[in-house]
Amino acid sequence: MKEYEKSVIPIIESCYDDFTNVEKTIADFFISNKKEVDFSSKEIAKSLFISEASLSRFSKKIGYLGYREFIYHYQEHFMEEEVKVEEYTKEVLNTYQELLNKSYNLINNDQIKRVTKLIATKRRVYVYGMGSSGLAAQEFKMRFMRIGVDVESITDAHLLMMNSVRLDKDSLVIGISISGITKEVISAMESAREKEATTILLTSKNSSEYLLKFDEVILASVKKNLEYGNVISPQFPVLIIMDIIYANYIQEDRKNREAIYDSTLNAILDR
Repeated sequence: MKEYEKSVIPIIESCYDDFTNVEKTIADFFISNKKEVDFSSKEIAKSLFISEASLSRFSKKIGYLGYREFIYHYQEHFMEEEVKVEEYTKEVLNTYQELLNKSYNLINNDQIKRVTKLIATKRRVYVYGMGSSGLAAQEFKMRFMRIGVDVESITDAHLLMMNSVRLDKDSLVIGISISGITKEVISAMESAREKEATTILLTSKNSSEYLLKFDEVILASVKKNLEYGNVISPQFPVLIIMDIIYANYIQEDRKNREAIYDSTLNAILDR
C-alpha cells in the first residue's frame, strides 16, 4: 500500500465539473496518465491536439500561476506504478489508500477549526443526507450525540422540506451530497440559508456557486463511479472528514467531552 504523498490530482478532480471540454481533455490525460513522458507544453499540446495557451489557462484555473508551476508539482512525486496482478483484496485496499491520500491533500485545517467552533456554539445541529449520504448523516448524529451535541439527522425528502420552519440564526445545517447534485439536499440547504441558518455543504464538487451560497464547503475526496458503490462504500470519504471533525471537536474540550461520552455510555450499559 502507498504512503501519503502530495498530489495535484485531487485538485483537478474537484474542479472537473467547471472545466470546458478542452480543459476536461487535459484533465482526463493528467488524471489517467501513469507513465513518465515528455511533459513539455509543446509535446502535451501536440499529443492532445490542443494549443499551449489552453494548458496555461487550465493550470491557472486550478490555482497555479501557469503550466510550468503546475507540471512541476505534477512531477514532484510522480512515480511509475508497476503493473500488479488484479486481486480484489488489493483493489479494495488500494482504493481506500487512494481516498485517504486525496483527503490528506484536500483537508483545510483552518476550515475544520471553524466548523468545530460552529458545532460547539450553535443551539442545534441538523445533518441532511439522502441514500448513502443519509447513512453518513445518521452516523454523524450518533457520534456527536454521545458527546452532548444537540444534533438530528434528516434523511427523508419530505422531512427535509418541512424542517426549514424549525430553523433560525442559531441553527447549523450540514448537508451531505457526495455528488453535489442531490436536488433534495441542495434545495433544503438553500431554504436553510433563507432562514438565516448557518450552512455547511460536504461534497466532492468544487463549485463556485456553492461557495457563494453556503457558509462553508468542505471538499471530500472522490474516485470515478464511487457514488455507485462499485468497489467500496461511497460514504467512506465523508466518514473520513467526519472523524477529523470529531477528533478536533473532542480536543477543544477533551476532559469535559470525554466525561459526557462516558456518561452516555454508562447510561446505555445500565439498561
